[in-house]
Amino acid sequence: MPLSDYFLAAEDQAAIGVLQVQGGPSRAGLDVVLLENFDPVAAIPQLEAIMTGSSLEEASSHPRSGQVLSDPQGEGAFVVRLTDTLTAALASASQDDLLRFAEPWSKTDELEQLGMSVEVTAEILEELAGLAQRAQASGQRLYCWWAP
Repeated sequence: MPLSDYFLAAEDQAAIGVLQVQGGPSRAGLDVVLLENFDPVAAIPQLEAIMTGSSLEEASSHPRSGQVLSDPQGEGAFVVRLTDTLTAALASASQDDLLRFAEPWSKTDELEQLGMSVEVTAEILEELAGLAQRAQASGQRLYCWWAP
């Protein structure tokens, strides 16, 4: 199962730098939420659409949405940027909001295929929200390191 570690970095070049570290952002000592198989190009725009009340097409068209910053060579890892819109939505969400967003997100095709319950999805949202809050507090951005 692919690793999809969501992490903070000051800018794109620093985020790409995790590709030089075997084991990715957690081994590089970055602030990370360790997940498996949470596709930043499919599942994350769906979360953004749910949280912002926009359509999936709108969420997918935001600057940075699913933008691959590195060229995956063969079966190698790559880095994807997440949108500032999603970061802001996660950072400002209350506990009640996160619980409310967990149910529709858990019912998307991507998360249903993973067998994600609403409770587990809510826990993941809490972790991502904490990461987004730390990103805003430190002037950093959210990224995903995807490694097959």
